[in-house]
Amino acid sequence: MAYTITDACISCGACEAECPVSAISAGDDKYVIDADACLDCGACAAACPVEAPKAE
Repeated sequence: MAYTITDACISCGACEAECPVSAISAGDDKYVIDADACLDCGACAAACPVEAPKAE
């Protein structure tokens, strides 16, 4: 099950830098995760200062 990024995202980019498969990219108003590429590893959630990435 892939992670998603909630509206709590402050667009800091910390999650993008930690993703081992580059599944995270900047969206219009927050970062987004490509569900097909996500490994469900949780690295993004661990790096996020506002706990925006959540497991679905």
